[in-house]
Amino acid sequence: MPHRNRTDDRAVTIGPLDLRSRVDEALAVQAYAFGLSDDEIAVRRQIVLRHITYPGARSLGATTGNGRLVGFVYGMPNDRTHWWSTVVEPYLRTRGEDDWLDDSFVITELHVHPGYQNRGIGRTLITSITDGATQPRSILSAIDIDSPARGLYHSLGYEDLARQVLFPSAPRPYAVMGAPLPLRRTVR
Repeated sequence: MPHRNRTDDRAVTIGPLDLRSRVDEALAVQAYAFGLSDDEIAVRRQIVLRHITYPGARSLGATTGNGRLVGFVYGMPNDRTHWWSTVVEPYLRTRGEDDWLDDSFVITELHVHPGYQNRGIGRTLITSITDGATQPRSILSAIDIDSPARGLYHSLGYEDLARQVLFPSAPRPYAVMGAPLPLRRTVR
């Protein structure tokens, strides 16, 4: 059995992630954080593999010194023809916010293993990926509850654009949030 140094498992590095080759590890983090079933993971796997082929799609990972993936983010320039945009557009239009679907970088997924949360990893992942965006703003969706994730997004400058957004087959409503880029760096 190889020797594992405790510090190697706790120190985390943020950097480029080949999401295609590490999709199963990434989805394991998401599944653990969200309690997803094997069927849900199989569906999400196909979605992720399709998304990362879109023009401008990028991903970053948080890995331990031992190479374990403990967090990831990926996103892309938003396109109104993508499924997510077609679902959220009526909600945004009702509030006069549908222009956010144009010239925005969408954070498609951001997840950090619960054992590594509250260490600034999610903040570093999202600010790092949006730093490379050429769009002037960013949008995302998050479960519409008072949660640490929504608290993080608010602290970065994201504001609610629409609430109680219902996605087909999602058990809970979501909020669509948007922020100008670059994201706010200081915690309020």
